[in-house]
Amino acid sequence: MTYDECLKSMYGLRRFGIKLGLDTIREILDGLGNPQHHYGCIHIAGTNGKGSVASTLSAVLQQTGFTVGLYTSPHLIRFNERIQINGQMVSNDDVRNSFLAVNQVHHGDREPTFFEYTTAMALHLFHQYQVDWAVIETGMGGRMDATNAIRPAVSIITNVSLEHQQYLGKTLSDIAWEKGGIIKNNTPVVTGISQPPAIDVIERIAKNQSAVLYRLGKDFFVTGQTDGLFSYSGLKHQWANLKSRLPGSHQIANAALVLAACEILQDQQVPITLDSLTRGFETTRWPGRLEVVSQSPMVILDGAHNLDAANCLASYLGKELSGRRITLVIGILDDKPFQEILDVLLPICDRVILTRPKIERALSIDRLVSACEGKIHTIETARSVDMAVKQAINTSASVDVVCVAGSLYVVGEAKAFLDNTPITEDHI
Repeated sequence: MTYDECLKSMYGLRRFGIKLGLDTIREILDGLGNPQHHYGCIHIAGTNGKGSVASTLSAVLQQTGFTVGLYTSPHLIRFNERIQINGQMVSNDDVRNSFLAVNQVHHGDREPTFFEYTTAMALHLFHQYQVDWAVIETGMGGRMDATNAIRPAVSIITNVSLEHQQYLGKTLSDIAWEKGGIIKNNTPVVTGISQPPAIDVIERIAKNQSAVLYRLGKDFFVTGQTDGLFSYSGLKHQWANLKSRLPGSHQIANAALVLAACEILQDQQVPITLDSLTRGFETTRWPGRLEVVSQSPMVILDGAHNLDAANCLASYLGKELSGRRITLVIGILDDKPFQEILDVLLPICDRVILTRPKIERALSIDRLVSACEGKIHTIETARSVDMAVKQAINTSASVDVVCVAGSLYVVGEAKAFLDNTPITEDHI
């Protein structure tokens, strides 16, 4: 099979299966010789911030001298982005060979889902590359997520908010229960969760698992300063004048989770130093999240695919870019709270260009128009993301801002378009 044939086969699998159980992924991994047992793992769940925390931890461990695997989802442009070794996505041959390896083992009584298949591929490749550490981001939930077949050195649950309610439950407590499923017996866990109904669930799970729980704002603290600098007061260390390369005030909380996890790893004799921490923060990249890809006009790509993420984006635009004319290019999927997302973002923008990514689950442009009427002065439409981005840039002054948001699918299409069409002084 060719690389493209492997991808086509994977994309033909069932996409979701949150309550299907872990038997299938365990069967596959057993057939592969349980590759996940050959390296240290860090497991990360949560509604937002998983990728930022995962990429930063990966960078810190690399700066410490380790070979590091990173598994995240979804990808923006190419499938290979999901599986990285020392910050570089794997090759087409790696994808093909890992696909064939998984394809040749018994998978139990049912066909694997897309995510089960890709998780097994990632864990297999990490063993093939003899990584020292694998940083693993959950897909959707936690408890029944395919990644929950690993045994981590530390678990991290960033935060929770209402999302994927058809799969995870209707309340914060329900969702916390699913996310908290990654907590393992006698394995320390770090969290940024603060809402009482959610943290109550996490504390109960941790107690039942005899897992020590460390909470942001209770057991470790972070204080923001000027110019993006922050200070950390941790489990044992006090570190001042640190800086996350990732933009947005919400990244300071994510950085605190990384630092607490690193303190736990230090207690496990992992030789992380302040220097490796600093260099890790400096070298972290996380595309498609407040990513500035042009300065004239300023073009910002940010998934903002749920309400909490939209609030973070709105805060950033309102504080950092106040006074500049902002054009919002947005498309949203039909399982997202699109009206609430638009209500948060539209007031800080001067115009909106509504579009639709290629995925079937995308909301129609007509529905988005109806949701925007009366909430912003200028409403425009474009039938594709490419056209929307081109339209926005060509009608913006060099000092203006174009923000592409609403879905990582929208951001991925915009990023692919811009990668092939550099922005010049004359625009596109």
